[in-house]
Amino acid sequence: MHGVMMLGRAAVSHLRQLKRTARPQSENCPFRKGRVDVDGMNLAQGAQALGSALAVGLLVGLERGWRDRELPEGGRVAGLRTFALIGLAGGLLALVPAPSGLLLAAGALGVVLLFAVAFRRASQATGTLSITSAVAGLATYGLGALAATGHAILAVGTAVIVALLLDLKPLLHRWLRLIQPAELNALLQLGVLTAVVLPLLPDAGYGPYRALNPFKLWMAVILIAGLSLLGHVAARLKGEQQGLLWTGLLGGLASSTAATLALARTARAQPDLRAAAAAAIVAACGVMFLRMAIVATVLQPSLAGGMGVFLVLLAAAGFLFAAWQWRRRPAAGTASVPARDRLFDLPVALGFGLVLAVVAVLVRAARDALGTAGIYGVAFVSGLADVDAILVSSVQMLAQGELSAWTTAVAILLAASANMVSKAAIAWSIAGRGVGVRVAGGFLFISAAGLAAAAIQAR
Repeated sequence: MHGVMMLGRAAVSHLRQLKRTARPQSENCPFRKGRVDVDGMNLAQGAQALGSALAVGLLVGLERGWRDRELPEGGRVAGLRTFALIGLAGGLLALVPAPSGLLLAAGALGVVLLFAVAFRRASQATGTLSITSAVAGLATYGLGALAATGHAILAVGTAVIVALLLDLKPLLHRWLRLIQPAELNALLQLGVLTAVVLPLLPDAGYGPYRALNPFKLWMAVILIAGLSLLGHVAARLKGEQQGLLWTGLLGGLASSTAATLALARTARAQPDLRAAAAAAIVAACGVMFLRMAIVATVLQPSLAGGMGVFLVLLAAAGFLFAAWQWRRRPAAGTASVPARDRLFDLPVALGFGLVLAVVAVLVRAARDALGTAGIYGVAFVSGLADVDAILVSSVQMLAQGELSAWTTAVAILLAASANMVSKAAIAWSIAGRGVGVRVAGGFLFISAAGLAAAAIQAR
């Protein structure tokens, strides 16, 4: 009996030793490190990895299958099931060990070859040259592999974006047809300024008073130029001609002064449009305050709760007065004016950067020579032409501790006040007293609203 027990113990020990030696020891084996363990301990993790890969394929395949849903069975190159299997195949091959990912690369090559054969037959049958489904299939394969290797959230999120891009085909193509050569050129130039030039600029002060920071100056140029281009595109999407109110609203996003000039000329040519033109000019000023709030808070987020809110209140006052004037306009006020032709381009951006650099030096020189009064003087004089330069300079000086928040706020408001005076003078001199009085009344209303808000805040 004792011998039988000894024999049994030896057999059990031998089986345990076989089990230990039969277990894979390679660190690269798919049955270890959170993939699929032979004991079933990590089976849930493996199922989750493959499930994520399958989800990637289903997301992309849903869009592809829906788009070709009217085709007869077998008439489409790849649909819901095919893309689901492609994603699952990428996940499976990513879990199988192979030197330097050769098996995964071979799978990708197989997907390419399959779509190449299918493309040839589909192009002969339908006459189409689109390879979108082939590229989507390759992307699905790669995302399936990514999902199975521990990046499920990134892979599924990217699959959603891929499906969205595929679904937006009609909209994207319609936008492409709307883009004019000058707009494409301007957009590419803006891309060069942002992605090529900006990263090369040093983020340090140079020149007099160390006031010239190339990186921050160029970032401000990009921000203002981008808003200007956005205003042009938004205006043109309303058609080759837009109403007077849209001229003010969308033109103010680029330049409220330029919008005022265009509207005043329209009112002079067509006197029955004076009330509508005046309302549009005040609306452009409201957009100016809104743009100032955006620029200030982007460059210095700490201003969002104080100065940013105050500027938004001024914008709201301008919109309120413009709406009141617009309601009182004669019926002829529905006429339109040509859209603004001037686009953002490189010389305009460089010119603004030069003005911004000059104002940055002048503000500091005026502060040293005349103190706070000098800053206010430069703010008012520069504001007669444009508010952006003094806005950016004062906000950057606040960020560097060279100006107090109060001085910055007063300088910005002085520049805005000077700009309103300038626009009222333009409207009065070009369009006449009828427009000038209405515009001045709107600007006085905005100023009164600002003073009331300041008084309430002071209490």
